[in-house]
Amino acid sequence: MSKKQSRRREALVYHAKPQPGKIKIVPTKPYATQRDLALAYSPGVAEPCLEIHKDTKNVYKYTAKGNLVAVISNGTAVLGLGDIGPEAAKPVMEGKGLLFKIFADIDGIDIELDTKDVDKFIETVKIIAPTFGGINLEDIKAPEAFEIERRLKEELDIPVMHDDQHGTAIISAAALLNALELAEKKIEDVKIVVSGAGAAAVSCTRLYKSFGASAENIVMLDSRGVIRKDRENLTEQKLEFATDRKIDTLEEAMVDADVFIGLSIADIVSPDMLSSMAENPIVFAMANPNPEIDYDLAIDTRKDIIMATGRSDHPNQVNNVLGFPFIFRGALDVKATKINEEMKQAAVKALAELAKEPVPEQVNIAYGETRMTFNREYIIPKPFDPRLIAKIPPAVAKAAMESGVATDEILDWDKYEEELLQRLGNDNKIVRMLHTRAKSNPKRVVFAEADQLDVLKAAQIINDEGIGIPVLLGNKERILALKEELEFDADIVILDPKTEELADLRAKYAKDFWESRKRKGVTFYDAESKMKERNYFAAMMVNEGDADALVTGYSRNYPSVVKPVLEAIGKEEGVTKVAATNLMLTDRGPMFLSDTAININPNAEELTEISVMTARVAKLFGLEPVMAMLSYANFGSSDNESAKKIRMALKTLHAEHPDLIVDGEVQSDFALNREMMMDKFSFSKLAGKKVNALIFPNLDSANITYKLMKELNGAESIGPMLMGVKKPVHVFQLGASVNEMVNMAAVAVVDAQEKSKK
Repeated sequence: MSKKQSRRREALVYHAKPQPGKIKIVPTKPYATQRDLALAYSPGVAEPCLEIHKDTKNVYKYTAKGNLVAVISNGTAVLGLGDIGPEAAKPVMEGKGLLFKIFADIDGIDIELDTKDVDKFIETVKIIAPTFGGINLEDIKAPEAFEIERRLKEELDIPVMHDDQHGTAIISAAALLNALELAEKKIEDVKIVVSGAGAAAVSCTRLYKSFGASAENIVMLDSRGVIRKDRENLTEQKLEFATDRKIDTLEEAMVDADVFIGLSIADIVSPDMLSSMAENPIVFAMANPNPEIDYDLAIDTRKDIIMATGRSDHPNQVNNVLGFPFIFRGALDVKATKINEEMKQAAVKALAELAKEPVPEQVNIAYGETRMTFNREYIIPKPFDPRLIAKIPPAVAKAAMESGVATDEILDWDKYEEELLQRLGNDNKIVRMLHTRAKSNPKRVVFAEADQLDVLKAAQIINDEGIGIPVLLGNKERILALKEELEFDADIVILDPKTEELADLRAKYAKDFWESRKRKGVTFYDAESKMKERNYFAAMMVNEGDADALVTGYSRNYPSVVKPVLEAIGKEEGVTKVAATNLMLTDRGPMFLSDTAININPNAEELTEISVMTARVAKLFGLEPVMAMLSYANFGSSDNESAKKIRMALKTLHAEHPDLIVDGEVQSDFALNREMMMDKFSFSKLAGKKVNALIFPNLDSANITYKLMKELNGAESIGPMLMGVKKPVHVFQLGASVNEMVNMAAVAVVDAQEKSKK
């Protein structure tokens, strides 16, 4: 099965299981009792209805309208698929709703209209508009898209934006302003070539003009060549950008051009065309999935080029997700009546400015960079940048207020920014950032139980996504049979520690293992026997450098898996106790819980070590650790041994690690509730801070808590991650899901990346 076929099947399963589609409606109010239901519906619902009848603006006060955006399409220009109809467009529109939610906490509802008639489309949207706080038009073919958007903006009193047009325009305009600054050129002077004359190309060019680009310096091309004023049957939009120059081809247009904007088709720009451009050429080749000129070819052709594409595997990705969620967020939060030019320009400027600010370590880590700075390979922010939600919406909201289209005001901008940061989403982009970082430098990961179907599925994903390089351990015949069942046809190393073909390697590992353990009661015969066990063999593979990381534990209990790891690999230098932490992805953001798997009743010294190691892991994920050491008691209120050991650990931590933000002993509700903490314990290092790591007094409390959170609250768990092991080894929980194993393998890759630097 080809990678393309595998991805097709995976995509179909993703959309079909465990329930069809990507979005659902979740209640936001209590509904457990008869009283709740009486308030939610009859008779209680009559009261807000009457208030809205008195003043329709109250609809924002009593309903979800203010956070609801309709994603509307007729399916006439879907992605690269063309006119596929409204039903076939629905997965894309649901996907847009998902992006609205995870990036800006906006509820997007997809609506597919079965009409190509412009008047019917407009009339239908107008009829349903009272339901929504904003309208996102999507995948509507030009020139109808222009007319639909123009009239809806005129006739509705809520924000309307056709993202296919304005999203690309806003992101590329921000990139263009920064590229021009680096090239030391002025926008009013540069010669711009635009390949493509669809909705996105027209919107991009209009926005560039609003920032000073000269109409005389712009040449636009469609499938017939240069759009000239002497051409017949030009649409209104094409006539707007028609040139007087007597040229016909892209090759002619590129001579001495400063900027190329590609919104057309792949591979239409040749190296010769690129060579004919002016000094420090700016090339935005944004055709997807393949740009107008290959990135590597362009870089090899012109060393002075500043290049952007629509792809995530190259620098400077022009990605609409940098724009539309945050633009609508700002517009909704001031109840704007429209998204106007001032708001779009504000978004452009905010994006451009953000690229020049110091990049958070969280983003550097995600993209495998030591220090990302404003330069030719970083002219626009990365999609995973957590600052976007705090930077773009306020700029858009201010522009709406200043331009007179806001019907509500934001008075406390600091409070608003804090509210925006709390909307980041329950995974805080951690998983996406983890996978991105792993892909930047994939490592060899041993899957010690690859003859288990779900483990092999995880290995397949790791391979297909480029997260790591799987090495499969287990019964070779069974693994090959399962691979065939999964149609997993990639050429992957398969090793069975029990087979004769590995006898020499097994003997080498046995000798090395015996040398390290002979004074700890291990005979050479014991060492030879252990090397036939997959966890000992796998651990020795990593220890000897024949693999970079190990993941195991799917079918065995935790202690039986950890023992071979500690015997074959051992602890990091300076570590006296190995421990484990779980990263829980909660509604309030990422939360580390330690120790969830190893130490039954750690003493004060061990709690100190666990805290330091947890802080190190948090920083590995780009997070500044804020740690609470939990107890049933608060700050000296009990002299029980359990509370006293925490006080002793804290005394050591505060003395030896004064840079760490850690405090206790404290009850969990105070640790997680900033207002309660500030009110009762304002002296604490945690007062006013958002805790993101919990250190538990014993294994019982830590293990029970993380499993309760996972099952009752649906919090996703990454872990338990082993801390303090000399080499990258991580152990699955018994019966872990495929997704959990994929995430743990990604952690193992990142761990290997870090340990290879030491």
